[in-house]
Amino acid sequence: MTATASSNGRSLVGRFLREEAAFLVALLTFVILHFGLHDTLNKAITPETAQPLIGVFFAVWLFAVVLWAAFNVVRHADVLAIKLGEPLGTLILTLAVVGIEVSLISAVMLTGAEAPTMARDTMTAVLMIVLGGLTGASLLIGGFFHGEQDYNLPGARAYLGVLVPLAVFALVLPDFTASTDSPSFTPVQAGFFAIITLVLYGIFLAIQTVRHKSYFEQPMQERAADHEAAPVHSHDHGPQHATSYHAVLLLLTLVTIVLLAELIAMIVDFGIVQAGAPVALGGVIIALVVLTPESMAALAAARANQLQRSVNLLLGSALSTIGLTLPAVVAVSLITGANLQLGLDMAPMVLLLLTLVVCLMTFGGTRTNVLQGAVHIVLFLAYLLLIFSP
Repeated sequence: MTATASSNGRSLVGRFLREEAAFLVALLTFVILHFGLHDTLNKAITPETAQPLIGVFFAVWLFAVVLWAAFNVVRHADVLAIKLGEPLGTLILTLAVVGIEVSLISAVMLTGAEAPTMARDTMTAVLMIVLGGLTGASLLIGGFFHGEQDYNLPGARAYLGVLVPLAVFALVLPDFTASTDSPSFTPVQAGFFAIITLVLYGIFLAIQTVRHKSYFEQPMQERAADHEAAPVHSHDHGPQHATSYHAVLLLLTLVTIVLLAELIAMIVDFGIVQAGAPVALGGVIIALVVLTPESMAALAAARANQLQRSVNLLLGSALSTIGLTLPAVVAVSLITGANLQLGLDMAPMVLLLLTLVVCLMTFGGTRTNVLQGAVHIVLFLAYLLLIFSP
């Protein structure tokens, strides 16, 4: 009996180590870099003592670990999505990804050289990557394999109906206020728009999860086919445990990523300065790190003819980026006194507004095809061009 219990205990420990390797490696990386190699890292990315090769090594190590950990977050969130159903499961994934994003932005704002436009650049990058590149890729993949795809029109309208005004409040309006010389809000204005952004997002969540959940579910005529097919996220995420297990490990992995955020921020800041790259590239790098796992889930859903899940992931991610990131960075700015510039330059502003208009047209009907996907891809490519050739 004792030998059997001991064997079972070792088996459970071994299983935990295999399944949660990403979390454990991320935690170990934080301990090593924060307590063991912190001085070495600082010297490698300090201009006076810079050691580019060592800096690149640390950068590759950190980004690989954070990306692996982010996939672990998605794994737990996807299992919770299976257990809790839509749209609550997708909402958990979206909020988890935004948590990573906010921690990285806040770390960059407070680390190293002042980065007043980092929040603006990251929010813009997330919106353009999601509404341009990922939406376009999802529609192209879905249209290629399935011709036309259905989604729930009231749900898409709900997302865009809140996203458009909040995006304008955050990224366009600061350019046209007269109370400050820079494209920013006064403390009173910033507090007001942060509060109403949070309130509107809260009302949306109540609609999504309580009052009108059916708006965000796969259209009725598609459900039977979806249930016959294997769930899009059931193959790749290993065995399922109790809901509490996945919730706790998701939170622990998120906390570990947040702890690593300061180190990543130091490397991003140093790398952009040393390479002479556009400042906006830092926002793109952060956006790519936090969006990669979620984007793969959205593309897989479109390939499996579950466009509604893609819509929930993509539009939900774009909306939560504004709805949660703006209040968070405004709070950081007001508490710490960090300079925060939100208004876009004219060219990216025009492109963002054009992208929002195209989204309203794309999700103005009930079916999508490859043409709409191609248009969104073109908008994303134009955004990338303007980063390097403004």
